Amino acid sequence: MRKIESLFLLIIGIILILALMVWRLDNATEEKTTESIVIYNWGDYIDPNLLNKFEKESGLKVIYETFDSNEAMFTKIQQGGTAYDIAIPSEYTIAKMKKENLLYPIDHSKIVGMKNIGKHFLNQPFDRGNVYSVPYFWGTVGIVYNKKLVQGEPPKHWNDLWDKKYKNNILLVDGAREVMGFSLQSLGFSLNSKSMHQLNETTKKLDKMTTNVKAVIADEMKMYMVQGEATVGITFSGVASMMLQENDQLHYVIPSEGSNLWFDNLVIPKTAKNIDGAHKFINFMLRPENAAKNALYVSYATPNEKALKLLPKEVREDTQFYPNDEIKEHLEVYQDLGSKWLEIYNNLFLSFKMYRK
Repeated sequence: MRKIESLFLLIIGIILILALMVWRLDNATEEKTTESIVIYNWGDYIDPNLLNKFEKESGLKVIYETFDSNEAMFTKIQQGGTAYDIAIPSEYTIAKMKKENLLYPIDHSKIVGMKNIGKHFLNQPFDRGNVYSVPYFWGTVGIVYNKKLVQGEPPKHWNDLWDKKYKNNILLVDGAREVMGFSLQSLGFSLNSKSMHQLNETTKKLDKMTTNVKAVIADEMKMYMVQGEATVGITFSGVASMMLQENDQLHYVIPSEGSNLWFDNLVIPKTAKNIDGAHKFINFMLRPENAAKNALYVSYATPNEKALKLLPKEVREDTQFYPNDEIKEHLEVYQDLGSKWLEIYNNLFLSFKMYRK
């Protein structure tokens, strides 16, 4: 009988020890979650010194991960493997994430500094009332060219990219929406077209550019253009700005027939564990001195009007990167095409890349 009682007490003891271990593990996990903030951003898209500053001010440890496309970011957040507290998607992806219930509403009672953002960057169609997002950066897609390497007139329009003088001398950004977009606009179509006739016509024209395309690349474009290894590059305005700072022979132009006007916003993914920390980070980035410092580092246009006033005059008055209203009238914002049409765009772009090889 005593053996049975001893065995019973031993089992009870083991259960209590295991329960204590589980409790400690849960507490450790909760402590780790609340004392850190996990940020998911584009590569080289924030001043590292600002992350250090935020850590010191907030007491939160920043865990920083990067992605190279909206699609990759969307898929990873949808899968839910990592609990990101902050992500920075583009406008059409924000619309898509809203539809899929992947975003946590911003608690505007906790936000300080929203008044610093220009009114024309708020209440956009992809997020009316900014229920889920706060503006971070904005910009365009355009043409970078090396004046020293261009023969004759430099490119000013999308159709110029098909000129034979650019044989094996054009670098394209590795993005389906960007490449399909400027090709559509070269034919007078919308970069949000859902017409298979227009898309097929565009693809046929794009295939004729293959002899001019030296490479379809991402971050490497900056180095190649700065070093003069290509005459022309199609890229984002911020990347172009960094190029121009390192090579005074480079120039950036937004074709007058139209281009893409994009917005990247701060959001809180639905799986976030540190909601309070996410709001603190948003407030930190809304402070004019931080937004200005970030804009100078990243070289993209800030939507923060108070931060803009802190930037050097030659930066804030440069219409290449802060285009005037006349230029903006011809710019289009990417719309969420839906999974069906996005797959069509991706497949057509993939076929183009395979065709050129």
